[in-house]
Amino acid sequence: MTQWKYIVVGAGSAGATFAARRAAAGDRVLLLDAGPDYRSSELPDVWRSPNPMAALMDPQGWEGLMYPELEVTRTEGQDPATYWRGRGLGGSSTINGQIAIRPPMLDFDDWAAEGCAGWSGAEILPYFAKLESDGDFSGEPYHGADGPIPIYRAPRDTWGPADRALADGAQAVGIPWIDDINAPNATGVSTYPINSREFRRVSVNDAYLEPQRENPNLTVRGGSTVDRVLFDGDRAVGVRIVTEEGAVEEFADEVILAAGAVHTPTILLRSGIGPRAALESIEVAQRAELPVGEGLQDHLMVLVDIVLSAALPPVGALDRHTNIAARIDSGDPEGKPQDLMLVSLNQNVLAMEFADTSHGAAAIGVWLNQAYSRGRIVLRSADPLEQPFVEERMLSDERDLRRMRTAARLLADICRTAEVSAIAEVPVERSAADFYAAIDSGDDAQLDAYLLARGGDAQHATSTCRMGAADDPRSVVDTECRVIGFQALRVIDASVFPSVPRANTHLAVVAIAEAMADRVAR
Repeated sequence: MTQWKYIVVGAGSAGATFAARRAAAGDRVLLLDAGPDYRSSELPDVWRSPNPMAALMDPQGWEGLMYPELEVTRTEGQDPATYWRGRGLGGSSTINGQIAIRPPMLDFDDWAAEGCAGWSGAEILPYFAKLESDGDFSGEPYHGADGPIPIYRAPRDTWGPADRALADGAQAVGIPWIDDINAPNATGVSTYPINSREFRRVSVNDAYLEPQRENPNLTVRGGSTVDRVLFDGDRAVGVRIVTEEGAVEEFADEVILAAGAVHTPTILLRSGIGPRAALESIEVAQRAELPVGEGLQDHLMVLVDIVLSAALPPVGALDRHTNIAARIDSGDPEGKPQDLMLVSLNQNVLAMEFADTSHGAAAIGVWLNQAYSRGRIVLRSADPLEQPFVEERMLSDERDLRRMRTAARLLADICRTAEVSAIAEVPVERSAADFYAAIDSGDDAQLDAYLLARGGDAQHATSTCRMGAADDPRSVVDTECRVIGFQALRVIDASVFPSVPRANTHLAVVAIAEAMADRVAR
């Protein structure tokens, strides 16, 4: 019987990073993923595109690399919709928007203040530098020059129409331009940093796993759905895996769960770790009472649809879908700094249907960058092959709803500027008629109804196995990512974030995994 040093469950942004680092350090690592095992060169070319929408709108682009059965309700009044999560080597870094934006270091200072000792901004910043090779700012002490992930920023002459409109329109309403949104606590409008090389995606499979694939310390197995963790008393000793050939068991000195904020809690729940009521509903005996699957957060977003002017050059299917973001303050006394994010979308694949969009549709959106509302992951059964259900419950906290009103009104003002009008074939009041009807009514209740009905998410799930002090009833893992009450079992992915960070989540997850790859060795 093989005894591994680490079994790592999930080959996405966290699992691939941790497994590659520990294998390079000499540990015997078994890396498991429910999706396919493939070499970097075998990724379908459509996923290398600078525009992931090309693959998301292609039925064959989903094959094997996503979970078409995974569904979500965004607010409590909405119908279920598909929740996009990556599957297979690279995980969501293979299907996301290739955004390499860091959270402000204030996020991590908040973590430390809430009981996550050792995770302040000053302590995590070196890992953001370690993971990157920044093509523009590598000379700055807070950036890296030789890390696995290349960081690129598109020059203005390559921007799409929504990029230019947001960059200029945001400045027209007083939002300052900043050159580097990844500077530790930068606020303003800036070019998105992107994890790509020569306009082609670089996933963690490319950056971390591929260089280690010939390393005898690393064994990768795709098509391996982890059912549950195996225990000897309170010590994790291995996992039970479901494959096409049947169920198998593997054993290790330590089990690392890195299946993401949706699927990591499902493994813990099937292992008997979680709220009693949730376990009773799937007929699993409880091993420990912890708030597993609770506390889910994401970024709620609303868009203003724009019919692009026929006078503009067409936006190609493989042109970059977004290059500009603005991280700003709502000014709300209960909001934290940089609690709003404005984003450009050069291609709006979900564009309005009433207008002629044959020459193109775009959008400018805003999302709630720092949230208070909490949702949960719901298991429908103990079958590891059945997808859970995601209840986001966004805007269920009045503090979020109030700040989204502010955000929506700011968005409306920006989209009425001359800079946005210059790219539009018809006024935004026509292309986004329902949005502007709610805005112009001056009625908070009407605007709230619009936000609750039309708010989307950014596919940035976090916080379902929350990190914190071991005596905090909200905590699932301690400050070393160990599941509280158990030995040799850790969670290392976006599940452990105490709250959704004020940025896209990819780089933050990689940084956490880099940090933990160092810390377990100590």
